[in-house]
Amino acid sequence: MANTRATSLRIALGDYPHTLPLKRGEIASPWLQLDFIEVKPLYQAFKPMVREHAYDASEIALVTYFQAKEHNKGLTLLPAAMLARFQHGTMLFNADRGKLSPSDLPGKRIGVRSYSQTTGVWIRGILENDCGIDLSGVQWVTFEDGHVAEARDPPGVIRARADQDITDMLIAGELDAAIYGAALPKEPRLQSVIPDPDGAARAW
Repeated sequence: MANTRATSLRIALGDYPHTLPLKRGEIASPWLQLDFIEVKPLYQAFKPMVREHAYDASEIALVTYFQAKEHNKGLTLLPAAMLARFQHGTMLFNADRGKLSPSDLPGKRIGVRSYSQTTGVWIRGILENDCGIDLSGVQWVTFEDGHVAEARDPPGVIRARADQDITDMLIAGELDAAIYGAALPKEPRLQSVIPDPDGAARAW
């Protein structure tokens, strides 16, 4: 008799309409047992996936994968989109400290979780390619390293102290703007640097 024992896979995925039926067991297979590892926020699964192959499969950010491929980390990208969103509204400024538009960014201090954060890469591309902004004079302030240890930040990127918080620094004026991921702070003083980000996203 053939061996019918199910293959077991450790997998890290977010909670989305197309993944929840799998995670709840509503879609199942006698040949495959999925052991879902819950990591919240999910981006914290990317570093152990790249550095330790901690899971058999994992959702992963595009820039993390590109860097992992560049440094031969042994990962294969599957053509299955887990999450997609427009990024135009993810760079915020403190409106109480005055207006800040994309053209004001050269020479400013901008915080981002890590320089290689995929949202930050998108925003830099949008500002440079679509808005014509020269970001070479920006002082980038990061709060953690990237997921791929071998990938180095460009010269001039500095690290905030371990006791500093990106939103507190933005409100206090220690940062002129900050880039966030999926979870935008619920702080009414913080507004999008790109005006009408929903309209800008639709136009894009």
